[in-house]
Amino acid sequence: MNLGGETVQALVTVEDIHTYYGKSHILHGVSLEVGRGEVVGLLGRNGVGKSTTLKAIMGLVHPSQGRVLFEGRPITHLPAHRLARLGIGYVPEDRRIFRLLSVTENLRTGLDRHGVSKARKAELLDKVYGYFPVLAERRSQAGGTLSGGEQQMLAIARAMMLEPKIILLDEPTEGLMPRMVAEIRQIIDTLRSENVAVLLVEQNVPLTLEAGQRIYFIEKGVVRHHALASELRVNDAVIHQYLGV
Repeated sequence: MNLGGETVQALVTVEDIHTYYGKSHILHGVSLEVGRGEVVGLLGRNGVGKSTTLKAIMGLVHPSQGRVLFEGRPITHLPAHRLARLGIGYVPEDRRIFRLLSVTENLRTGLDRHGVSKARKAELLDKVYGYFPVLAERRSQAGGTLSGGEQQMLAIARAMMLEPKIILLDEPTEGLMPRMVAEIRQIIDTLRSENVAVLLVEQNVPLTLEAGQRIYFIEKGVVRHHALASELRVNDAVIHQYLGV
C-alpha cells in the first residue's frame, strides 16, 4: 500500500466484507487497509457500520461475504481470543472493564496468558503505569469507581498488555472532558511511536485528522471516500457531506 508516496506494508486488510444482524444488511462491501504503525481514522455518521467494521475485524461479527487478512493471512472466521493472541487489541465503545476488580486486576487479565514470564509481566505493568500515572495512583481502586476518562485509559492500557500490533479503538473520547481527550490523543501518539497501528472510530473530527495518517469515510455500510489526513480540514466539503458537521 502507498502512504503519501511511501510504501507501507499492510497489517490489516479488509476486502469487500458484507455483514448482517439478522436480516438487516449492515456492511455492503467494506474494504480498507491499515499499515504497520499507522493510525487510520474511520469516519461517518452514527449507525453507518463503523463499529460493525471493527467487530468484523475482531471476529465478533462474521462476514457473510468478503474476507479479513492479518499480516497477509486470512483470519475471517477465527474467534476473537485467537485474534487477540495474534496481536489484535480491541477497545469497545462501552469499555467493558471489570467494575469490581481493581485496576491492577483488570490489567492482569491481559497478562495472564501462556508464554509471558513473571519478569515480563512486571515489566509490562511498569511500562503501562509509566504511560498512565493516574492508573498507577489508583492501582488498588475498583475499576467501577474510576471516572469515565480513567476507565477509558484502563481499557486502552488493558489492550496494551497484550503487546498488540494493532488496536481497534471505538469512540475513545466519547463523553470525556477536554483534558481527558488530550490525554487520549497523546496515548494514540505513544502507540504510533511504538509501531502499534490504530484503527480509530471517532466522532471528534479534529482529533482524528490530527492523529491519523489516512481517513476512510463510510456511509450506509460502504466506504465512499478515502484521503490522506493531511489533505483534509474540518470545514472541507467532504467532511460536511459524510458527517453533516
